[in-house]
Amino acid sequence: MSFKYDGFMTAAEASKALASREVSSRELTQATLERIAAVDSKVKSFLKIIEDQALSQADRFDANPQSFPGGLAGVPGALKDNICMRGIETTCGSLILEGWQPPYDAGVVTQIQDSGSVVIGKTNLDEFAMGSSTENSAYFTTCNPWNTRHVPGGSSGGSAAAVAAGEVFWALGSDTGGSIRQPAAYCGVVGLKPTYGRVSRYGVIAYASSLDQIGPLTRTVEDAALVMNMISAHDPKDSTSYPEAPPDYTKSLKRDVSGFTIGIPREFFGQGIADPVAQAVMDSATVLERSGARLIDVSTPNVGYGLPCYYILAPAEASSNLARYDGVRYGMRVEAGDHAEMFRQTRERGFGAEVKQRIVIGTYVLSAGYYDAFYLKAQQVRTLLSRDFEQVFSQCDLLITPTVPTTAFAIGEHIDDPFQMKLSDVCTSPVNLAGLPAMSVPCGFSDGLPIGMQLIAPAFAEERIFQAAYTFEQATDYHKARPSI
Repeated sequence: MSFKYDGFMTAAEASKALASREVSSRELTQATLERIAAVDSKVKSFLKIIEDQALSQADRFDANPQSFPGGLAGVPGALKDNICMRGIETTCGSLILEGWQPPYDAGVVTQIQDSGSVVIGKTNLDEFAMGSSTENSAYFTTCNPWNTRHVPGGSSGGSAAAVAAGEVFWALGSDTGGSIRQPAAYCGVVGLKPTYGRVSRYGVIAYASSLDQIGPLTRTVEDAALVMNMISAHDPKDSTSYPEAPPDYTKSLKRDVSGFTIGIPREFFGQGIADPVAQAVMDSATVLERSGARLIDVSTPNVGYGLPCYYILAPAEASSNLARYDGVRYGMRVEAGDHAEMFRQTRERGFGAEVKQRIVIGTYVLSAGYYDAFYLKAQQVRTLLSRDFEQVFSQCDLLITPTVPTTAFAIGEHIDDPFQMKLSDVCTSPVNLAGLPAMSVPCGFSDGLPIGMQLIAPAFAEERIFQAAYTFEQATDYHKARPSI
């Protein structure tokens, strides 16, 4: 094979190479498989490689490339293993689903296949997307390519690490409280959580249905726009899917933020935000200011309640969604003397500690004696948070904040400190509660580990994010840095 892939090519560059016939999709896919074979023993991004299916998809493109014009046709990527793909084992990082093969494709998988793109495998995650480090996977912990003694973030840690390590050109993750943006920040890649309803949730194994959203993890902002063009569409199988046709996000890739007003919400820079992170984000705001944007101070007074609100509502929804795993319909079954004992033993052996904890919390806050005090109150706080964002977006076009309070922590550092672990979602979870779009973009380093800034926009205003993120990216070199792995 004449084509050599070193892990540094972007998805856009790969697409151009395919269009000019410098390389075939089969060659690109084989090169990607070789890259995975070379580095994944150190990173541990993948739960499953589907080589035969990937090469078949590549050959389908090569046989008739004119049928798949532009975009990411023929370019290999990966799926987080809570996204269903027909006939391919989908575990959600849990023993309770080990061996389960969905009989249908998720909505985004149908979009990917129709576009002619190639899925090369399924990536590791915290079990049922519950976690901030990928340490909660039932199978193994994924490592951060920048320092393999540190976590890649979670729950989409496998997807983020795979992109950062150059194992794939793009990957999909899911974001319930920050699970795309947080690992993107830790791994030094771009991660977008779209507006709730912009991307189909059909075929995504649910954690918290009112919060979950699929989005891209990529090396550059341009690559993220290409992935969004591929996966954004109305899906009649998803009752929450937005009915209007999405825009072409690549048209927002302009190096110009003249006329933009960007708000700096003081509450996102409070206690717990490490000084190097806060400084890097403020420096990034200055870059945008020099590019033509106007910076203003704004306030979101209720954002401090976002994290406790999230950790009431998300477990409540999880306790309902995960009740389906009972040993009867799919996944693990532990045989016992009666149905009740079968349910108990299946769940005892199949679920990990973090999942059990969130089920218990969710069941508790939904119980008759505590529903009003916890669940109902959290829903009221969610409304207040949404109003805060509405108010600040009457003053500005975008918000800029840290994505996470610190750089990636060491593997095992917070395993016995669940409070510190959950604090990594403090800047991201309010965005999910309000259903808004937000992107993490690399903006610096501290002790050799990446720092991410978060850009937040009003609902269905992803184009603003893309324009500001692209402007910042073109004015800096952070996206060009690569881990030594």
